Amino acid sequence: MSMAKIDLVDTTVRDGNQCLWGATGLDTAMMLQIAPAMDRVGFAAIDFTTSTHMAVAVRFKKEDPWERIRLVREAMPTTPLGFLTTGMRFISWQTASPDVMRLVFRLLVRNGIRRFAVMDPLNDMAALVEAARLVRAEGGEQVVAAVTYTVSPIHDDAYFDRAAAVLGAAPDIDRVYLKDPGGLLMPERARTLLPAMRARLAGKPFELHSHCTIGLAPFTYLEAADRGVPCLHTAVLPLANGSSQPAAERIVANLRCLGHSVDIDDAALRDMSDYFVALAAAEGLPTGVPQEFDPAYFQHQIPGGMIGTMKRQLAELRLQDRLPQVFAEATRVRAELGYPIMVTPLSQLVAAQALMNVIGRERYGRVPDEVIRYAAGRFGAPSAPLDPDVRDRILGSARARELMAEPGMESLDELRGRFGRDLADEELILRAVLPAEQVDAMRAAGPARRHYDPAIRPVVDLIRAVAARRDIGDVSISKPGFRLTMRSNRARHAHA
Repeated sequence: MSMAKIDLVDTTVRDGNQCLWGATGLDTAMMLQIAPAMDRVGFAAIDFTTSTHMAVAVRFKKEDPWERIRLVREAMPTTPLGFLTTGMRFISWQTASPDVMRLVFRLLVRNGIRRFAVMDPLNDMAALVEAARLVRAEGGEQVVAAVTYTVSPIHDDAYFDRAAAVLGAAPDIDRVYLKDPGGLLMPERARTLLPAMRARLAGKPFELHSHCTIGLAPFTYLEAADRGVPCLHTAVLPLANGSSQPAAERIVANLRCLGHSVDIDDAALRDMSDYFVALAAAEGLPTGVPQEFDPAYFQHQIPGGMIGTMKRQLAELRLQDRLPQVFAEATRVRAELGYPIMVTPLSQLVAAQALMNVIGRERYGRVPDEVIRYAAGRFGAPSAPLDPDVRDRILGSARARELMAEPGMESLDELRGRFGRDLADEELILRAVLPAEQVDAMRAAGPARRHYDPAIRPVVDLIRAVAARRDIGDVSISKPGFRLTMRSNRARHAHA
């Protein structure tokens, strides 16, 4: 055990927003407002976006995600902005061709991404090494490769040791992190697993990313720091806990109490945290709370956000009492599918199949297309062989034969031919993976707003409510330092 300097990677606007606010809680203006304070804190990097978040910007906010990256980079020039890529895919669950992914990485670098976290949902280390090579070739400044943690009969210490050794030897990988999406890493296991993995990394810096889903991560982080892991992923308190990361404020205090040093600007961190407290209150968004320990979670491992979605679906069918059956079925399905790691998109596959098995007339009577593609190897080789009977049942269907006849992935040249060779690269990529009407709506909306102040949200809501009334004429709103007068021609005409 040694005392050390610990760095923090901030996950507030990306993973915290995703875990607690469904990735839809923040728009560009909200990020721009706090970006200068975030830049002053002294984070090693900002876990800023993924292709999923970029899709949310288009679909729900009608904002250009490339513009968002550029604007935040300008407002936060010092701290590297990070992008997480989950396999060789962008927005779509389908695997993209290498030349398309090269363009994606090139555009991300061009628009302001400096740090790339590369992970593979199946922990295919060869695929990770190839993704890192492509990122580096397209100008990625820092490449951080993830070994994704899970618990199963096949994911033993030797499994993680082999993975670390491959990444340690890869020349295009600068850093490695253990990604624990389920928050399953217990402090006891961390004591042996983390030093063993760190020893195989050939001196590359090691990071830990975990979630508070069952309350373990705050304790595991302290164990990691004591065992030589010099970088931890945290979110500020309003967007921490729950199924998010540990709270930066508490982790910093605990690390310093134990003798470690954390070189950050405490005042800037407070400003950042206070801002998100005010934002959550103004927008009616929930803040994270510490979670209870739940040993049953080690069996089904369904992410917290998906459990909420599943509860809603069962309630709509008036089958909410069957949630325990879905949990048990998810455990069984995961084993039959070769113990996939419960991370996007594989966690969605397992949970959807488990739900269909429970509410359907027979197990695997209905199989989602993505489960068929997974069984056919379209996502890569599973960690363990599928149950032979289940595999035959899935791939023997008429729908499976249709999907297997699908054309292969489109090349970049084919995409240019389909959408037009004069289209800007950034728009081409969005149109290749999103419905045309969503991209059209984004373009029609114009540039994203630049300013946001949570303190005036009540005034904005009042203005909107008054503007919607047909029976109100002139309105005056005033407070110290502020006065607004609205005159309604509509109301005068109505009274005439």
